[in-house]
Parts: sequence; structure tokens; C-alpha cells
Amino acid sequence: MAQDALAGLVGKIIDQPAERIVVGNGASELIKIVSGHISGKLIVPVPSFNEYTDAAPSDQVVEFPLEFPSFQLDVEKFTAEAFRIKADVAVVVTPNNPTSMLIPKPDLIRLAKRLEKHDCMLIIDESFLDFAENPDQISLEQDIEKYPNMAIFKSMSKAYGICGLRIGYMLTANSKFADAVRNGVHIWNINGFAEEFLRLLPDYKQEFIESCKQVRTDRDSLYKKLCGIGGMTVFKPDANFIFCRLPDYAQSASEITKKLFIEHNMYIKNCVGKTQPDSDRYLRIASRTEAENCKLVTALSEVMDLKT
Repeated sequence: MAQDALAGLVGKIIDQPAERIVVGNGASELIKIVSGHISGKLIVPVPSFNEYTDAAPSDQVVEFPLEFPSFQLDVEKFTAEAFRIKADVAVVVTPNNPTSMLIPKPDLIRLAKRLEKHDCMLIIDESFLDFAENPDQISLEQDIEKYPNMAIFKSMSKAYGICGLRIGYMLTANSKFADAVRNGVHIWNINGFAEEFLRLLPDYKQEFIESCKQVRTDRDSLYKKLCGIGGMTVFKPDANFIFCRLPDYAQSASEITKKLFIEHNMYIKNCVGKTQPDSDRYLRIASRTEAENCKLVTALSEVMDLKT
């Protein structure tokens, strides 16, 4: 079957048996199946990737506000709320989007163990984890068999830059949950170009590792430059983008992003669409090359009427 062959290809990349893997036309296909059809009551910390809540019926999803203004996940409070609403699926994104912050691995393990007692599946979205320091050590992929109520989602588009190919996967040792998601996937859901990419990918593992290392270097340099803008609150990033709160004297995030695009042909994301306090004061800035990042910081300072 097509899904068996695709799962086998992904399995070779992540060193996992095919029966634990479901391959999607992007992670969004798998999110739609879980949020829209499998979960009875789903809980998601916010702000986060909107698709998890958008794909679920409004009466079947609960948004759990992250601690403000640190945007850290309080595992104990999150667990208690999951129990209170009788959630059967909990989702966490690490590093989170848009905050770019990791949830510590011990916290995730503690969360999984506590949720298991209440028959609640824990979805851990590791789509941006390759950009964090020591990703192999902080990923839970190689520990998956220890936690029967855990599933890991991964959008390969993020790290590999293959948005148009549309590849994502779910990894879980819970065969019942894997079958439920697999049954929701259309036959031949991945195109031939994407399949060929999966076949070629193992040959370029070292190049990929070096590429992620360079991304981290450039991101850390951008972080320091953004910290140099007076009044800007810059959150230390773990992904390939940086979460910032604009200075109080600056215009709104919507106006800043608009001016930056019109005057400098640069596009960054405002967080207006995210569920969080003062969302129109926040930006999510993706890191690119060192030269591009320098130009961005200069342009951003200019549109905020600052001198670099």
C-alpha cells in the first residue's frame, strides 16, 4: 500500500519502524484528522500554531493561556485544566510558534505520564526542533515506545524548506491511535516529487546537520542585533525565528509590518491573529542570512523612526 511505502521511507530517516508512522500531505492533513475528527475535547496552550484550534469544532477545543508575559508553559496548571475539561487530546508545540521557546524535555515526560492516567493523548509538535541546540538529545522520537499516550507531529517543510512538496508525519507507539489517523488519510496522498525527496534525503544527512548549525549561528546573531533596539523586548529563540514585543512608543505591529513591506520590500509576521494579550504589539521575525538579517534590523529601526 502507498502509506506503508511512505512510512518505510520516513522510518529510514528517523530510525523508526514503519508501523509507528503515518505520512501526511503536510502536517496540516494530520492535524485536521486529529483535531477535526478523532479528538472529543482538545486543549492547546496559546499563543500557538492556529491550525490545531482552527481545525477543531469550536465547542470541542479549549485554549489554555500561557503564562504572561513570559509565555512559559506551566505544566501543572495545564494538566489540571486538561483534567477539568476531560480532554482526550492535549497539544504542545516545541519550540512553540510564535514564541520560539522550547518546553523542557523533563516537563514533557512528566506531562505525558500524568495525562496517561486520564486516557489523554499528548501530541508533541516538533516541527521546529531541528533548529534548537542538540535536537537529537531533546527530541522524544527515540523515546516514543516508553509513552503509549504520546504522538509526535513533524512538518518537514519547516526544516527542509520544502513547503511546496507537502510532507509531514506522525510518530506514535500507540497502534490504535496510529490506525485511527491512518484511516483518515487519503490513498496516495503524497505526490511523486515528495516521495522521491524522501528517497534522496538520507544521502544528505550531514549537509542538513551543517545547514541547521548555520541557521542557529545566524539566528543568534539576529537575536543580539534585535536586543540592541531600544525598548524592544526580545525573547530568546530556540527555533529559526524570533518573537519580539515592540517598544511602547512604536506603532502597532500591523503598521510596522505594512511599512516594512511597502518601503523595504521585506515581510515579517505580526501576531495579530494569535490568541494572546496585546497581540498587536508582537512580531515574529524569521532569521535568514547574516547579510539579510543586518538589512532587516536597519530597515526595522528606520520604520520605527529610530537610528541604528
